[in-house]
Amino acid sequence: MTIASHISDLLYRYECVILPGFGAFLTQKEPAHYNEKAQAFYPPKKVLSFNAQLKKNDGLLANYVADARQISYPEAVYMIDEYVQKLHTRLEEKQTVSLENLGSFTLSSEDSLQFEPVKETNYLTEAFGLSQVPALEVKREALKKQVEELEEKTPFLFTPERRNSRPYLRYAAVGLIALGLSGFAGLNLYSNQVNEHNVAEQQAAESQLHQKIQQATFVIDNPLPEITFKVTRQSGNYHVVAGAFRVEENAHQTVSELKAEGHKARYIGENKYGLHQVVYSSHKTRAEALQTLREVKQTNDGAWLLIQEL
Repeated sequence: MTIASHISDLLYRYECVILPGFGAFLTQKEPAHYNEKAQAFYPPKKVLSFNAQLKKNDGLLANYVADARQISYPEAVYMIDEYVQKLHTRLEEKQTVSLENLGSFTLSSEDSLQFEPVKETNYLTEAFGLSQVPALEVKREALKKQVEELEEKTPFLFTPERRNSRPYLRYAAVGLIALGLSGFAGLNLYSNQVNEHNVAEQQAAESQLHQKIQQATFVIDNPLPEITFKVTRQSGNYHVVAGAFRVEENAHQTVSELKAEGHKARYIGENKYGLHQVVYSSHKTRAEALQTLREVKQTNDGAWLLIQEL
């Protein structure tokens, strides 16, 4: 596997993967939409972009490469450095650099790095296997023709006068088509009715249990005095990471230092690479987390955004 393949693997789980010394690959969710020009519906996806300003090693890619290739962390860092040097050499020679499942890079006449992402790869795991669906036009004339053909196959002889005087036969033919189309929906309807019945039975049982609990009487001779605790808990799946440490003691020391500086820092445990992670803060929205990330990067270029449910 190439370094590009490792970056592609990480983009399914992270929204920011930095290639040290080169730049960062970013993903952002795009909802399902209808393309009027293409006359098709497109599933939700993660749109890929590139930021050449984020170059500092955050350890994510190097740790993943070391784990995937069963090598040491320094060896992984050296391998990535060699890979980046080759990319720069090819770009300086005015070559187009294509990275598998990511996109292609070129240098403009002003020596600015241009990135063209691939369109086929969708890094949104929830939309795995989904593809575009064409929006087919409903033609009423085609349905009318089917009804007339069905009338011709009925075992009755019609004259023009009788056809006009018995319009209900036309509706009967339409009804036969409707019954055929609804046959497939019948099984789904039955399944839904069974599910609704099960839910209703469960709710009834819960209601009876709730009534019995309300009717119960508890007597405590010596009640304890009330104690009120005020607990402040950070919530949210967007975390601004201050650093990851091999030694847990260093992580706790960093938490103490960041709290002294006024941050809501905390230790969030050990990741799959054996590193002890410390965050500045956790947020419920991506926008709040990115705002904090921009602020802390003024003093810590190695800070990065982690999206994970703790």
